[in-house]
Amino acid sequence: MRRNVRHVVLGSTAGAAAIALVTAGITMTGAASAAETGAAAPPSTLAAVTDLVGWATQNGGTTGGGGAATTTVTSASALTTAVGSSSAAVIRVSGTISCSGMLRVRSNKTIIGNAGATIVGCGLNVNGDRNVIIRNLTFRDWNDDAINVQTSATNIWVDHNTFSNGHDGAVDIKRGSDFITVSWNRVFNHDKSMLLGHSDDNAAQDTGHLRVTYHHNWFDASTQRHPRVRFGNPVHVYNNYYRNNSGYGVASTEGAGVLVENNSFEGVQDPFHLGEGDSGPGTLVARGNLLVNSGAGQTGGSVKSIPYAYTADAASNVKSIVTGNAGAGRISL
Repeated sequence: MRRNVRHVVLGSTAGAAAIALVTAGITMTGAASAAETGAAAPPSTLAAVTDLVGWATQNGGTTGGGGAATTTVTSASALTTAVGSSSAAVIRVSGTISCSGMLRVRSNKTIIGNAGATIVGCGLNVNGDRNVIIRNLTFRDWNDDAINVQTSATNIWVDHNTFSNGHDGAVDIKRGSDFITVSWNRVFNHDKSMLLGHSDDNAAQDTGHLRVTYHHNWFDASTQRHPRVRFGNPVHVYNNYYRNNSGYGVASTEGAGVLVENNSFEGVQDPFHLGEGDSGPGTLVARGNLLVNSGAGQTGGSVKSIPYAYTADAASNVKSIVTGNAGAGRISL
């Protein structure tokens, strides 16, 4: 059953005394917040930022290297060896590592950046493995994807990273991968942000999989694919902040089902739609979103129920929460 959604779209005079968003019979009303006025707001608590939420909590959960021994790496060769090991490990990246191509990441790994940790020129490839956590890293100038998750990889958490100026995807997920959370990342100065499902011809492998949660990400004037979804259902896109995205926000295609919930769109003429390019439409339910100087978006159809517990922030607070906390260097590890 299609949910009817009406959004109030604010103009540049965002100091209106009240904002009313009517969604599926629920009305949220309140005075203009820091998110709407641009005033500074305190960051959310560390616990609220660091807790794992979403699809990566399912299917047994995601623990990465858990309590395994910690290894600190400072070179491309050391990083390649550490992430490619068959043993569980916690890997701390220190300094700037320059490399090329894609580095294979094996199962049961936590890859954490120390303060200022940066990977330049290469990406991380999770190919058929499971239980991987990637956090607190800056990726730039990669020549393929920054993070690629494929071939039925499961239980992956990509959290608090910063991505800019890469060749292809920042975080691409494809080929039947499943049970993944992408949270609290920042993408800027970049075109193709987050692809979910790589081909219209891959329904046999992808249908019933590609279940991903995208929450509290900051899509900062990046162009498109925030995300672009094929086949996955339900895909949950909530509490993200979109600013001046010149292409589009979210696209649901090829029978995908996407719930777009309590996001903040600012200066985005095409916040969400059905179909993209030659890809046929999926379904998309939108509720509780705040649209500031943005288009109305396109919805249609129904989406499967979200199976996990979560608490969505009010859309009016998303801008201040996300800009204050998303990206690398915002958490203590």
